[in-house]
Amino acid sequence: MMKPALQLRTGTHLTMTPQLQQAIHLLQLSTLDLQQELQMALESNPLLDTEEEHTVEQPETPLSQDEWSNDIPEELPLDVRWEDLYTNGSSAAGIGSDDSFNIEHNALAVDLTSHLRAQILLMDMDPREHLITDTLLDALEPSGYLGSGLEDLGKGLRQQGLGDLRQAEMERMLSRLQQCEPTGVFARDLRECLLLQLDQLPEDIPWLAQTRRMIRQFLEPLGQNDRRLLKRRLSLDDEALDQVIHTIRSLNPRPGQAFESVDQHLVTPDLVLRYHGRQGWQVELNQESLPRLRIQPDYAALVRRADKSEENTFLKQHLQEARWLLKSLSSRNDTLLRVGQEIMTRQAGFIEHGDEALKPMILADIAQAVDMHESTISRVTTRKYIHTPRGIVELKYFFSSHVGQEGDAHASTAIRARIRKFIGDEAPRRPLSDARLVQLLADNGIMVARRTVAKYREAMGIPSSSERKRLA
Repeated sequence: MMKPALQLRTGTHLTMTPQLQQAIHLLQLSTLDLQQELQMALESNPLLDTEEEHTVEQPETPLSQDEWSNDIPEELPLDVRWEDLYTNGSSAAGIGSDDSFNIEHNALAVDLTSHLRAQILLMDMDPREHLITDTLLDALEPSGYLGSGLEDLGKGLRQQGLGDLRQAEMERMLSRLQQCEPTGVFARDLRECLLLQLDQLPEDIPWLAQTRRMIRQFLEPLGQNDRRLLKRRLSLDDEALDQVIHTIRSLNPRPGQAFESVDQHLVTPDLVLRYHGRQGWQVELNQESLPRLRIQPDYAALVRRADKSEENTFLKQHLQEARWLLKSLSSRNDTLLRVGQEIMTRQAGFIEHGDEALKPMILADIAQAVDMHESTISRVTTRKYIHTPRGIVELKYFFSSHVGQEGDAHASTAIRARIRKFIGDEAPRRPLSDARLVQLLADNGIMVARRTVAKYREAMGIPSSSERKRLA
């Protein structure tokens, strides 16, 4: 029989203070959301003011800096795991947050990744499953399709320390994520996307079995409107065939499409890529994207150390909050700048040659280079944009899995760009088949399978060669 006993253990753990939660909350906000957050802070904190000049100077006050900054560290530990901040599925509240405003604003501005992450946070997962989920989420395309194969993603996870990861485990996690809304997300191809949506429809839909079989086996004849073949193979008359086609057309082949237009007309770049002669291309913060804040010197001068009046306590509290906010903004900018510079250093070929020159790169590559956690890199690159000579691009766009063997790998994004270029240059009356595209890619040193080409073509919404010829 075991007796109760006391044991003394020592250890370290991360305490998520409200100030640290605020810093990480600011880090994940897009520029537009951050502008709203800062405007709310300006309205609620009388110690905050906007700085007219381009540089923010510290106000001169009769107080010692040490008195108010002893508990503000030199560097905020923003590099923490996502679950350390969101342990109960609820997001951290910002300064002066107003529930009614946040609900309305997020409903209008949420993108696909944020929409899915909010659902994933409610799922019961261990750290291992969270890592797999983050990898699958990073591979998600704006259309809602999974942009990389499970085999490639699993290889990357095994390199990150999950050496015992099996394909079946990846399949199980993907199946769980495919239950998220909108229905059809995380599908690997069009067939799987449509079948996922079909499974959510009522069982009493007419000709449901034939509809499912048409999606599985006869999407190509359906695209070619070969009604004779469809009626013969599915044993349907004209009326029943029309019903089956109507059901399929009611499904959404691009479940992420509703989120693709979110805030596109309001995108403000967080970073700017500029050329500086011998120094080459340098990443800089977009100083015009955010208001420049300072501590209001007149109110700060009223704070007296020994006075414990209600008014002075109010000013002291808001002075501390203002300094924490400025420190959080500084940490956010420093982290964003470091990550942006490392990304553009690795993707320098994109500047001169565009998408075709993109190199394979995953979150782990940048995380290792800047000595941060992958979840931090994910937050920094989501809904953050950089202005380049080739337009405004989301930082997330530069990440893509590799296709091919080590040492001869190519980014999947670059392969898609080449396929799009080949098809754009094809003769309308003689469109390129998938087999011919495989040959053209091989001539350029890119070895891929025909099914990979077909998957990328379908993900880009490009019809097959027979359909393109018919539409020409």
